[in-house]
Amino acid sequence: MNVSRLVKQAQKGNKEALLQLIMAEKDAYYRLAYSYMKNEHDAMDAMEDMIVMVYEKLDQLQKGEAFYSWSKTILVNRCKTLLRQKERLLLLGHDQEPSLAALTDGNPYRYTESEMDMQILLSHLNARQREAIELRFVHDLAYQTIADMTGAPIGTIKSRVSKGVQKLKAMMGGDRYENDRGEITGAQTDHEYRKGTVRT
Repeated sequence: MNVSRLVKQAQKGNKEALLQLIMAEKDAYYRLAYSYMKNEHDAMDAMEDMIVMVYEKLDQLQKGEAFYSWSKTILVNRCKTLLRQKERLLLLGHDQEPSLAALTDGNPYRYTESEMDMQILLSHLNARQREAIELRFVHDLAYQTIADMTGAPIGTIKSRVSKGVQKLKAMMGGDRYENDRGEITGAQTDHEYRKGTVRT
């Protein structure tokens, strides 16, 4: 599929070309939206909004080959806007985490058991670290694309990924201890101690 050619056709008003571009990555769009919205209905709403915005702004895209990183940035920003709107509307706190049923029953994009385990691990990271790691490793996006999506410098994104990965390694490496602020302590040291690799 020649992305640049299809983008040029879509910019000239060819809706079929735009539909072909969207459909080619529909699963990736859905997973990306779902990772933010946490339920199928809201993820689909975000995708529909993104398609409208892409159609309206397509003439602003200068480089056709950048279509997917550009459109995914629009999707992420739309998800964040919808989440902020939901937070304002909700007077009472509601659990935003997906239920087990939502992750397994009747969802064509359901998580495997190992992916669910990873979601549990990721839930122990701060929001920015989790976002960076999910975008980098779950959605396989480049650091520069993530930086563009989040508005953070690329060095900051790399730092968030690095620190998040180290925290995940610590949690997987041995017993986890949390202090009264919920910070993870001691796990990496204990793991290295048991392997005889403690460094000073």
